Amino acid sequence: MIENIKEVILCKYGEVVLKGANRGDFEKKMLKELRLRSRRIGNFNVFYSQSTIYIEPMDDEAIERIDEMYWHAKHVFGFVGVSRAYTCKKDMAEILEVVRTLMPERLRPYKTFKVEAKRSDKRFPLTSPEISNEVGGCVLSSVRGIKVDVHNPEVVLRVEIREKEAFIHAGQEKGAGGIPYGSSGRGLLLLSGGIDSPVAGFMMAKRGVQLEAIHFESFPYTSERAREKVLELAKILTDYTLRIRVHIVSLTKIQELIRDNCDEDYFTLLLRRYMMAISVKLAHQYDCEAIITGESLGQVASQTMKAINVTNVLSDIPIYRPLIGMDKEEIISVSRKIGAFETSVLPYEDCCTVFTPRHPRTRPELESVLAEENKLDFDALVEEAYSTRQIVVVKHFGDNKNEEI
Repeated sequence: MIENIKEVILCKYGEVVLKGANRGDFEKKMLKELRLRSRRIGNFNVFYSQSTIYIEPMDDEAIERIDEMYWHAKHVFGFVGVSRAYTCKKDMAEILEVVRTLMPERLRPYKTFKVEAKRSDKRFPLTSPEISNEVGGCVLSSVRGIKVDVHNPEVVLRVEIREKEAFIHAGQEKGAGGIPYGSSGRGLLLLSGGIDSPVAGFMMAKRGVQLEAIHFESFPYTSERAREKVLELAKILTDYTLRIRVHIVSLTKIQELIRDNCDEDYFTLLLRRYMMAISVKLAHQYDCEAIITGESLGQVASQTMKAINVTNVLSDIPIYRPLIGMDKEEIISVSRKIGAFETSVLPYEDCCTVFTPRHPRTRPELESVLAEENKLDFDALVEEAYSTRQIVVVKHFGDNKNEEI
């Protein structure tokens, strides 16, 4: 048996390699996040070499928890591929022994394969094609029923001859992609209990935006379970972000006053303007450079072009709508991918379903909306609602208790 063989995790870059002079800053963020996660799991050495980040277990406890560390590596933005590899000396006999004894278990589920060899160390006596031929022959003699398919294989077995060691791995899985979390500034996510807003948050986090979140509730018209549902959605997002601060604001008084004083057809439009004004105020306080919503054009009455423009005019910072051109099936697909869908469809109400108009305006004119809005003291109600704000810090690690401030 080969001595000193190790199992490590390899994290391969995506578009980070194209970042030119800023590449180093992106790499540092990715390393920092992996090290932060690894410290909560076990004793791992996380280091960089040749456009790959390596995660190496340093003791028996870390070896036992390598599955958990592998899961975390797949949830760090910036990596397009993550795999578990065996390492050995840069010796062809040892490489073949690893393939013969350790790789069959990983290759048996597949019917076809091919070998890709990369010889970064040009001093290695065999060329990349020669390595591939020898390793391929070893696989064919070790794994019953598997065949070579160089054009469309079910699995690729990779052999990398690097500076210090050889790496052998198969079945690379997709990473989270995107660019490192926090590399594009901070944005305020309007987080409801529905399907769309967690997906919008995920998509902007994938583009490097650090998320702050605001949620609007209308107790007693909305329940404690509705609040817990939203915090659970935030918790799901922390698979990727590790931590999200959720600001919870009560709209109960505003909604009751709108109900009692304004034309029913404008209820939703007026409510959304209050939500936007409060969000802009919060965004400025927490240095958010943009507001993020889960709106999709035409999905509901309040998401027509004219209706969206009625709320746009209240913001002096950009409003990002990453779902604007997606249909519901596309949004649901991403929701399932990030594990949010089952929570999002739990039947607990949110503030937008309270006092829903029977015939909402889909092509509102701003002047008409303002005429209804002027029946109330808009600025005073924004300030009063803002004063109800509670802050819950939702964390991925820890005792699963949300920290209320």
